[in-house]
Order: sequence, then C-alpha cells, then structure tokens
Amino acid sequence: MSKKGQHVVPNGNGWSVRSAGASRASGTYETQREAVDVARSRARQQGTELYIHGRDGRIRERDSYGTDPSPPKG
Repeated sequence: MSKKGQHVVPNGNGWSVRSAGASRASGTYETQREAVDVARSRARQQGTELYIHGRDGRIRERDSYGTDPSPPKG
C-alpha cells in the first residue's frame, strides 16, 4: 500500500480503513459500504485518493479527491 490516500481492505469477515503507509487500520467495519463511506469522507478532507480493494486484495475501484492535473494525462 504505497499509494497516498485511504484504502478499504478486507479484514477477516469485515472491512478496514487504512491510511497509506500505516501499519494499523484506523477502523474496522462489518460491511464494505460502511468502510467506504468513512474512507471517502477522510479522502475528501485530506484531498487524497480513495482505493477500494476487493476480497482478493486487488484494487477494484479508485476515486481522486486531490488536485488532478488539467487536462488529465493519458
């Protein structure tokens, strides 16, 4: 998890919100929806990225709340 922002990751039977580079989760929730809502709020406040991981641990969705280059690259 080297990318700056908030990550929603599977944790046992629940879902955790973890800041990039943090060794511990900032919170654990029963549903992915709860974890995403908390992580999205934090990403907006911090102006960073939101990474939503699937059960397999791979990033399946991401949103940016930072200052994106205009026009976007690529």
